[in-house]
Amino acid sequence: MTENGDATPLVRLEDVNKHFGNLHVLKDIQLTVDRGEVLVVIGPSGGGKSTLCRTINRLETIDSGTIVFDGEPLPAEGKALARLRSEVGMVFQSFNLFAHKTILENVTLGPIKVRGKARADAERRGMELLERVGIATQAEKYPAQLSGGQQQRTAIARALAMDPKMILFDEPTSALDPEMVQEVLDVMVGLARDGMTMVVVTHEMGFARRAANRVVFMADGQIVEENTPEEFFTNARTDRAKDFLSKILTH
Repeated sequence: MTENGDATPLVRLEDVNKHFGNLHVLKDIQLTVDRGEVLVVIGPSGGGKSTLCRTINRLETIDSGTIVFDGEPLPAEGKALARLRSEVGMVFQSFNLFAHKTILENVTLGPIKVRGKARADAERRGMELLERVGIATQAEKYPAQLSGGQQQRTAIARALAMDPKMILFDEPTSALDPEMVQEVLDVMVGLARDGMTMVVVTHEMGFARRAANRVVFMADGQIVEENTPEEFFTNARTDRAKDFLSKILTH
């Protein structure tokens, strides 16, 4: 039950199927995400994790099944879809920043254009968010002048600037040099502690252990297992998960 007394999940997927040609990438997916929950999706490459993440804000359409967000079925197109996208932030593997706009402009663009915020208000809020992710001093620079870690933190601030109901993270650290991974994960851990609803596709098992309320293990287009991080990492139930963990936790 959340603070506003709403016990319904923020997101519900029922019998979701998705094909890319002959490839069946999501097979009868059943999943809920509660308000304020941090759900971490892990598993081997090609298991359907990113596709699952992208169906929640309809960057990928589904072939069958239903996805409900905040009590409403996902809209197919038009203004309702734009509204959904503004309520579901997304942080990708590649940072997708506008190269010709400053860091602050990247963060304020959505609130001004989509939410109709006054520029001064958007910039004040934008600076607060850049402060929160630790790069306020970089506000007037352009993306190319920043490290990968700083660019990804800009992308997180940009997502937060829309005051989303949840944020999807699709392998947000996999394009980063190792020394930059932690600075991005630290920001994400902070968001998790602040109660942001998050679905995170990642290979970072330390983050899953630290920040997740629930771990979902996907392989071959299916949810094979889901549990608390503690239970999953110490006591995986399926052979598929045990095999996966034995390969990654020994390296």
